[in-house]
Amino acid sequence: MLLQTSIQLVKTEIRDYPEWHHGRTDYALWYIEIDQPELVEYLDAIKTHFSDFLIRSNQRQYHITLFVCGFLNTHLSPYNDDFSHEQFLQHLKSINQLQLEPFELELTTIDSFSSALFIQIIDREKILEKIRSQLALVSNEIAALQYCPHITIGLYSDAWSSDLVLERIKSFEAKRIKIQVNQLTFGYYKAQILQGLLYPYHQMVLG
Repeated sequence: MLLQTSIQLVKTEIRDYPEWHHGRTDYALWYIEIDQPELVEYLDAIKTHFSDFLIRSNQRQYHITLFVCGFLNTHLSPYNDDFSHEQFLQHLKSINQLQLEPFELELTTIDSFSSALFIQIIDREKILEKIRSQLALVSNEIAALQYCPHITIGLYSDAWSSDLVLERIKSFEAKRIKIQVNQLTFGYYKAQILQGLLYPYHQMVLG
């Protein structure tokens, strides 16, 4: 459990973030789509159970982030969080060298970062780390922290006490569900839309 007792969580401000995007629009990442119907139904039930703690303006599909690339850009800019088409092609080549077969992950406990509720993911074969290591050979991950595989349920609508969230977590019967991974997706979201949709740009079928 990452969430500690008796701390104040971080409220999400519903606004544009020009100091981050500087007018750029498409923010790119590698991710795993979550499209198993029974899993989506379960995640929806969790979101409903915690809905009074979370922002309502959340359209983003459930997914597991693999690697955060940065802003798709076709020209040089003064910022260090851009990502070019050439880098994307190098990423493809790098992942292909792994010759990945379909693999399995496991969804486990409900937990929380300071700003977001999430579900922990177990990667017993460490395949996600292998993929991330390959991608890191090409480009540095943007805003990289210690990697924690997870599915985000939602961002907090207020600076709630962590004790309230921990009590709610205890009141929900969590399940362990297998996730079948058959493809990896490179896509983006619109930076000016808070928790807006993910748009796939390229899908790599495994095997």
